Amino acid sequence: MTAVNDTPVQLTDDEIFTAHEGGKLAVGATASLADPRALSIAYTPGVARVSRAIAADPALADRNTGAGRLVAVVSDGTAVLGLGDIGPRASLPVMEGKAALFKTFGGLDSIPLVLDTTDVDEIVETLVRLRPSFGAVNLEDVSAPRCFELEAKLIEALDVPVMHDDQHGTAVVTLAALRGANTVLGKDIADQRVVVSGAGAAGVAITRILLAAGAGEVTLVDSRGIIHAGRAGLNPVKEQLAPLTNGSGLRGGLDVALRGADVFVGVSSAQVPEEQVASMAAGSVVFALSNPDPEVHPEVAARHAAVVATGRSDFPNQINNVLAFPGIFRGALDAGARRITEGMKLAAAGAIAAVAAEDLAVDRIVPSALDPRVGPEVAAAVALAAAEDGVA
Repeated sequence: MTAVNDTPVQLTDDEIFTAHEGGKLAVGATASLADPRALSIAYTPGVARVSRAIAADPALADRNTGAGRLVAVVSDGTAVLGLGDIGPRASLPVMEGKAALFKTFGGLDSIPLVLDTTDVDEIVETLVRLRPSFGAVNLEDVSAPRCFELEAKLIEALDVPVMHDDQHGTAVVTLAALRGANTVLGKDIADQRVVVSGAGAAGVAITRILLAAGAGEVTLVDSRGIIHAGRAGLNPVKEQLAPLTNGSGLRGGLDVALRGADVFVGVSSAQVPEEQVASMAAGSVVFALSNPDPEVHPEVAARHAAVVATGRSDFPNQINNVLAFPGIFRGALDAGARRITEGMKLAAAGAIAAVAAEDLAVDRIVPSALDPRVGPEVAAAVALAAAEDGVA
């Protein structure tokens, strides 16, 4: 999860820790308890009638409780921000922040659930048992490659929308940003070769959504070099992507991949020398998204690239997941969707790009993270796509 400010700020430990005292969330009542009649309606004896009705027809729980609109923000604390495997307790402030973003930008209630296990099957079993209490699952800060297996198993086991935001939220906003950049530059994604540096959660999801969006070619690079069919030691996820990527048959490292490339998307900690950026095609696009240190400093990248974006709030063109996940979940729940499909993710990217289109420039290829139009527009597009994809 990245910052949502649009201007650089100087923060002190005192104000940060003071703001976190007691946590960032609270539970509030939506029903009046102001008099005996109200109390009798909200609780006993009135509530018993609702419970009997739900016992007879479990589907009524979605209408007569808040569970159907509640998002569970789930983490095991193994890949938190840029801090790594710091455990569930240390991840809780981040999950509380995520829940606050859901409420502010999506109008959805959510609850942080940090689990003291890294076993995929144990996490799945836990959430299956808790299923009556929530209506969607946002996976957060789970390390790769476990995150791929966990998400797949949860989608199979649960009848509610499940999304790992580190994968798909990042991918959706990256695609939206590339569409904005291409509009400014008068380019078409079908004519571009995109290099994705980093084959973890975000890199894999970005690769998949760019392929789905019709990218001319995607070259995926991990710490050992360009991923290609036949390369030894690939995990199952990389093996699946190998024949779908690197159509030019390149071999070698990032330096080889970047030579003549049209777009660079960095989602790893690997630093990129200036000469490698300079070797890209004319009018290139550089998204250096690692936090807090981008793969290449934006001022350096701007010497050679036509459009530059980062994951930081103190440079133009912040690629921020908050543009995507609140609206995606809101749209999925509005539509009663049981799944989040590829079509819904593409629709979300299109909606973000459409909001940005009203005020595009080389330093404004995506909307501000605080733009109030984004959440509702994304939600509406996602709900429509859910109906079109037959999951509503």
